[in-house]
Amino acid sequence: MSVTDEGMPAVVGGLRGYSLPLSPSGGSSMLTPPPWHFTGEVVMVDYRVEPEAVAAFLPPGLTPGRDAGAAAAVFAEWQWCSDSGEELADPCRNRFSEFLVLLACEFEGEPMARCPYAWVDQPVPMMRGWVQGMPKQFGVVHQSRPATVGRAGPRLAPGGTFAATMSVHGRRAVEASVTLTGISPEPPGLHMVPLAHTLHIPDWTSTRPRETALVASEVSDVEFSQVWSGAAEFGFFDVLGADFARLAPVEVGAGHVFSYAETLHGGRVLRGSED
Repeated sequence: MSVTDEGMPAVVGGLRGYSLPLSPSGGSSMLTPPPWHFTGEVVMVDYRVEPEAVAAFLPPGLTPGRDAGAAAAVFAEWQWCSDSGEELADPCRNRFSEFLVLLACEFEGEPMARCPYAWVDQPVPMMRGWVQGMPKQFGVVHQSRPATVGRAGPRLAPGGTFAATMSVHGRRAVEASVTLTGISPEPPGLHMVPLAHTLHIPDWTSTRPRETALVASEVSDVEFSQVWSGAAEFGFFDVLGADFARLAPVEVGAGHVFSYAETLHGGRVLRGSED
């Protein structure tokens, strides 16, 4: 395989593309090459999981770390674009919603977060997640948006209450609410560390070993708005099976509402399949 001047892989036979589908020009790919730029509105809840459950979800190379059992639920409405910015002219393409669970962990002493489950409502971010090693599935995510006028939305002010839900196959799986009390001096910890994912390519042809690698996301241009925090409620419904249920909260901490932006460049290998 060679690489074109535009940085897009060229495949034997003349077909090109960063991702499937391949085509003569490479313009049919579902994904553009990174970097990818994101800006979003986030409703986040800190909570705690049984430490044994966290350990059960960590692959070799990751350890629970100093704060074993720390976790977070993240609801987000995103806008994204590739480096060309072409998606910004089409809101149908550049908007999606997401819910994910984060577990505190470490790699050789470096604080990280592991995302064992994630759901999105659009196909491109789901496939982009698979390329990253992020376990994205289809779900429906709804969350309150801050209002600046009227009474039909919460304000970013003491007493403002933000709610969020995620449903799968028409059944509500999680729900949360955050009632704001004030501005936090710094962003929530699990939103400030690299995410550690597992690249996993199933054995489709039985001609080579299954490939896996532990990787970490690499981002730049990180920006936070003011982070409003307050009392939170968060809970699971019994609809997604026993494994997911192991990550249900045993204690709920603070909730946070903020805007966030980053540029995602790719990943770095922490541990290869041969390790």
